[in-house]
Amino acid sequence: MKSSTPIVKDLVLIGGGHSHAIVLKKFGMNPIAGVRLTLITDVSHTPYSGMLPGYVAGLYDFDECHIDLRPLTQFSQARMILDRAIGLDLEKNQVLCQNHPPISFDILSIDIGSTPATLSVPGATEHSIPVKPISKFIDYWDNVKNTVLENPNQKMRIAVVGGGAGGVELIFSIQGSLSQIYSSTTSSKNQLELHLFQRGAKLLPERSEWVGKRVEEILRQRGVNLHLEQTVNAVEADGNDKIISCESGLTIKCDKLFWVTQASAAPWLKEAGLATDENGFIRVDEQLHSLSHPHIFAAGDVATMVNHPRPKAGVFAVREGKPLFNNLRRALLEKPLKAFIPQKQFLILIGTGDEQAIASRGIIGLGPYPLLWRWKDHIDRKFMNQFSDLEPMSEKSVKPEKIQVETPKMRCSGCGSKVGSAVLERVLNQIQPETREDVLIGLKDAEDAAVITIPNQQVMVQTVDYFRALLDDPFVFGKITANHCLNDLFAMGATPQSALAIVTLPYAISSKQEETLFHLLSGVKTVLNSASALLIGGHTTEGEELALGLTCNGLAAPDKLLRKSGMKPNQALILTKAIGIGTLFAADMQLKAKGRWIEGAIESMLLSNQAAADCFKQHKVSACTDITGFGLIGHLLEMIRASGVAVELNLDKIPILPGAKETTEKNIFSSLYPENYHFSHQIQNHQKIGKHLLYPLLFDPQTSGGLLAAIPQEEADSCLNHLKDLGYLDSCIIGEVQPQTAGKLPITLSHL
Repeated sequence: MKSSTPIVKDLVLIGGGHSHAIVLKKFGMNPIAGVRLTLITDVSHTPYSGMLPGYVAGLYDFDECHIDLRPLTQFSQARMILDRAIGLDLEKNQVLCQNHPPISFDILSIDIGSTPATLSVPGATEHSIPVKPISKFIDYWDNVKNTVLENPNQKMRIAVVGGGAGGVELIFSIQGSLSQIYSSTTSSKNQLELHLFQRGAKLLPERSEWVGKRVEEILRQRGVNLHLEQTVNAVEADGNDKIISCESGLTIKCDKLFWVTQASAAPWLKEAGLATDENGFIRVDEQLHSLSHPHIFAAGDVATMVNHPRPKAGVFAVREGKPLFNNLRRALLEKPLKAFIPQKQFLILIGTGDEQAIASRGIIGLGPYPLLWRWKDHIDRKFMNQFSDLEPMSEKSVKPEKIQVETPKMRCSGCGSKVGSAVLERVLNQIQPETREDVLIGLKDAEDAAVITIPNQQVMVQTVDYFRALLDDPFVFGKITANHCLNDLFAMGATPQSALAIVTLPYAISSKQEETLFHLLSGVKTVLNSASALLIGGHTTEGEELALGLTCNGLAAPDKLLRKSGMKPNQALILTKAIGIGTLFAADMQLKAKGRWIEGAIESMLLSNQAAADCFKQHKVSACTDITGFGLIGHLLEMIRASGVAVELNLDKIPILPGAKETTEKNIFSSLYPENYHFSHQIQNHQKIGKHLLYPLLFDPQTSGGLLAAIPQEEADSCLNHLKDLGYLDSCIIGEVQPQTAGKLPITLSHL
């Protein structure tokens, strides 16, 4: 995010539920200058509960029933912190995360849904599959479905405990999906056995009597075994069988057991000191803020409106989205909040797993009819469509309100642009620098420069990199930048020793700058320390956007240095990571990349090349480089020219990050791509092979990319196996070195 307006307030959203998805969309359309918006979520794709039964029934695919939070946060100019919130420090107003430093807030909103209640039934926790959280349930269901697809002649016995709306829709969807699979096979009979357990005398007790009886009638017609007035009191395992025991003495064996009974809230909400109800849900008033902490809001299943209690249903989470946004906005602008009173009666449309639905509102019930399913499908798709095909908001179309704060009339350059000393002192006190013997003066010393020693018979290898943030999570960005900068040392066979940082922090009040700097340097320090190197100093300045660079120092024996000039004919070329970073993040900026593609790219960038470099040394590497801004071909050409050889690359062997093929097909490229594409003139057969779908990725710039090494052919296979054992699962032998031929261009491409 680029802005000359200083950050003065932090609005933090925990959870990417339905209400928060609406809030993010509306803040993207109506931003407030001076507010930093942050989403903390442990999933990048949040499932839409209204379409989950349709997904189980096979009527929707994954993308149709999930909100992709990464482009949504990009649209809203929010930071996305992919992590699990595990607590709150309400004295410091901080969110405690599983894998990040604490994240501060001025205003907090919570929409994390519910979690499985602590099951009092012995064995239920160990042997059943809870439907919530939905994201985990989907993984379970996909495994069940794949098991049936792979073994269609094998009987599958499935039980569901809970006869409310959730349990009924689930059993309908399971029956619809798996019956279709069985009927499409050569099996002579349906191998599906279904059971539904309900403590009460009727299904859907919260709806009208007609609806409960109609659902019961349809389920019996479809062969579902209904166990009404049966209270499950134990679940045991006998090999692969799950044995369900009821108070009546009834016992049923099944293969899979799904639990769809009352859920509870995450325990850390109550432990933090928030006012909660008997199930741990946050107690809120008509303005949707906490009764105990007015600067904390909550919506969706995690909230209980004390004066207007309603069932935990997705319809209310959707309805709360707009009033939650309005009150969050008013709270930030210090305006009076407005009350929201939810409706008492609401329509539900229960899918029956076969593109039909039953309608229920009050005492009225209809169905099942295909028309009702089409109506439900239309409502659900209309809701989801608002979060897809997003377009970046132009600066001219958005005129954000501003939080009133005194700001300098002009911002100085030179040393006047430095970050204040108090901020630096507080951050460095939190960083807690380590020591090593060859660092005489470092981060813990208030000196003008660091002092290091170089052991006898060794040389110092130095490198520097600096670039703007490619994502808005400063902790992860710090880790990626450190990996990127260390790669030059690994490529030359050096061992990291120390690093100096240069940081540009966005304009903000001092407390906001302090937290950003702490997160950033914590990420850097994590990676450096894992490589046994130290952060020993640096420089900070202010600017419109976050940027980071490192000068890294490494040590090596002069005769052990790896050079680009060491390639020899008949060697194999091994690449340790997949390519496609540039096009994926270009697509991310245009809101055209799926969140899972970007998460895959981040995972690749967070993978250190240190172990790969050590592996290459064990397998007689003679030349090495890292693939960064000039792309695979650009950096390979540097090696070719320095070594005086030629290379044949197998285009089909080059590993590609998920999504990169799709983004290049849409002609989405990095801004550096056109310059890199000039390297194509060094490819012998570029005119013939230039139309290959993967060809453009040869010129794609990488951040924290892989190492490219020349290895003797006899070592190549064992080296590759070693790399994969070390976790470099995308590593591949992508080509071989050949003698240089006069009058012939140095690179030839082949493909299957």
